[in-house]
Amino acid sequence: MLLLPGAEPFTHDGSATGVLLCHGFTGSPQSLRPWAEHLAARGLTVSLPLLPGHGTRWQDLQRTGWQDWYAAVDRELRQLTERCEHVFVCGLSMGGALALRLAARRGPAVSGVVVVNPAVTFPRLQGYALPVLRHLVPSTRGLISDIAKEGVLETGYDRVPLHAAHSVRSLFSRVREELPQVTQPLLLLRSRVDHVVPVGDSAVVRAAVSSTDVTEHVLEFSFHVATLDRDAERIFQETDAFISRLATRKTARDGT
Repeated sequence: MLLLPGAEPFTHDGSATGVLLCHGFTGSPQSLRPWAEHLAARGLTVSLPLLPGHGTRWQDLQRTGWQDWYAAVDRELRQLTERCEHVFVCGLSMGGALALRLAARRGPAVSGVVVVNPAVTFPRLQGYALPVLRHLVPSTRGLISDIAKEGVLETGYDRVPLHAAHSVRSLFSRVREELPQVTQPLLLLRSRVDHVVPVGDSAVVRAAVSSTDVTEHVLEFSFHVATLDRDAERIFQETDAFISRLATRKTARDGT
């Protein structure tokens, strides 16, 4: 199956510090590629996979579920831990939920978490209707390209397959239950205006995690896909500072 332009996965072999980036639901690596390329230019080892069912056509996503998406990022994390001393996980939107689940379930394998507009709740009314509606209607209007910066578009699907959306709802429920198991340092970046994910989702994350090292920044000039928007450079700089601080501290603690 041909990939949409820009939907290709991205990898870079660099230092002993690795970073795994997780893109969002119906999106693609294109939404995180500038972030990944920035980290690679800083000399880090970077993995930005294409989640199953994404980057081709929405009908392919209809045949996948959260278990497939999580398995893909879990596999990438395992590979990074085999060749890196420190591994950080980052995610946008649903990718933020995947990153938080990795942190909750993989513990010491994850040195820190960076999430941008993480999604952990599902609209209540739509959620109640999905179990039945998904068998009657195959898809609904898409969610991509919520970007304030003019002329910038996100590569992804213009339709949301409802079977997959039902699976997203299940993923979010599991992630909310697991948030207290997240103990790693957390960098949380949220847009003040977001037309896709409720602003309260970031508050849910911050209130539920057990992390004692939590930093939150509000992105004033971007909408949901902030990694392609006006605050992108700030996201990159804050990530640099977060990873540098923690990797240096861990190295000193380990005496290496």
